Amino acid sequence: QVHLVVSGGGLVQAGGSLRLSCAASGLTFNYYAVGWFRQAPGKEREFVGVISWTDSGSTLYADSVKGRVTMSRDNTKTTVYLQIHNLKAEDSGAYYCAAAYKAIRLASLARWQAYNYWSQGTQVTVAS
Repeated sequence: QVHLVVSGGGLVQAGGSLRLSCAASGLTFNYYAVGWFRQAPGKEREFVGVISWTDSGSTLYADSVKGRVTMSRDNTKTTVYLQIHNLKAEDSGAYYCAAAYKAIRLASLARWQAYNYWSQGTQVTVAS
């Protein structure tokens, strides 16, 4: 059974940093691209970024976070990390990670429908 478990959310002051973790089990992690999404109350789920499953470890970030976000993965730990710097109030929301099997085009992974598995959400609240 596949499990994606996110951790690292919480209350952070504006301008601060946060690192979220997405730990996967029950799947061949090396073959999955992993994306991050977030959802604020009353708003649609929003793409944050994705990291590829290939050796290149390519990433694609949403314009709203570009320059403030870094994604990385540790295949030995079957974990993907999302680091956000210079947090803003609009970064608040529930954050989810998701896995997509052998997806090639990162641009296609900006759509939540492209993913096979999802985590539960972790809440991030940025206090201004």
